[in-house]
Amino acid sequence: MEKEKIYQILTNEIDAKLVKQNEEMKNHTSFKIGGKADILVHVKTEEVLHTVLKIAKENNIQFTVIGNGTNILVKDNGIRGIVLKIELNDINLQKNENEAILLLGSGVKNSFLAQMLLKEGISGFEFASGIPGSIGGAVYMNAGAYGVEIKDIVEEVTYIDKDLNTHTIKNSDCKFNYRYSIFSTMAVIITKVKIKLPYGDKKEIEQKMKENAQSRKEKQPIQMPSAGSTFKRGDGFITAKLIDDCGLKGYKVGGAEVSTMHAGFVVNTGNATAEDVLKLVEHVKKVVFEKFEKKIELEIKIIGE
Repeated sequence: MEKEKIYQILTNEIDAKLVKQNEEMKNHTSFKIGGKADILVHVKTEEVLHTVLKIAKENNIQFTVIGNGTNILVKDNGIRGIVLKIELNDINLQKNENEAILLLGSGVKNSFLAQMLLKEGISGFEFASGIPGSIGGAVYMNAGAYGVEIKDIVEEVTYIDKDLNTHTIKNSDCKFNYRYSIFSTMAVIITKVKIKLPYGDKKEIEQKMKENAQSRKEKQPIQMPSAGSTFKRGDGFITAKLIDDCGLKGYKVGGAEVSTMHAGFVVNTGNATAEDVLKLVEHVKKVVFEKFEKKIELEIKIIGE
């Protein structure tokens, strides 16, 4: 279906301010890379989500789901059909005697949540204060840092399947593993995340967050556009060390570069294309395998065409 027709159908059902045509995906990714999406919809309520999914299903329109755009590389020819940008930002906080329970919209940003929890004197989320992206994305890939992962605090996850049915599952059913959850293999959209956290001392929480932020600043190229850590940790080896040992720090293809600060990051030096990144990644994989006979895997997700 032509994008003008898709736009017309969508804007007949939802607020036209939420719908963008020919939207540059580089404006919606932390990599600052990506071609145009035919249609992008800002999903701010579950009602809008259900409406768009219903339209997509009835009209056989393909759709792609993104969160805050931090762990993805969008290809240079962009994305066909509809891009759903999940911006479900509701926060429901219930304070019990010994713990706090939060029901979060999947679009809540980790950095915002960390600051809110600090003000409330709620501990246990300090590890995620510097993880870019949203809570839904963090659950999707079981994000983690400093020895803690999202799986350690999640109680339940609510999602919508392709038939528009809503399901809520417990932590044990999420099959969390290193940078993996069951959602990685399912065609579903996470809408809510329930987490449980203990209370803590505000000064200690703030100090831990400051230490984590300083560590990131010193060790990671946070001042340059990237999709976060590009490669997964290896099975029995540290991928970034192997890349470094191959002398690949600073290696460039076009505007894409293996970070000179941390070899596990590919950064956009200003004008990188997705093709630059993909060529760079393939070169890194090839050199590491030739020298160490180790296969390294991407942590970032590649979408589009």
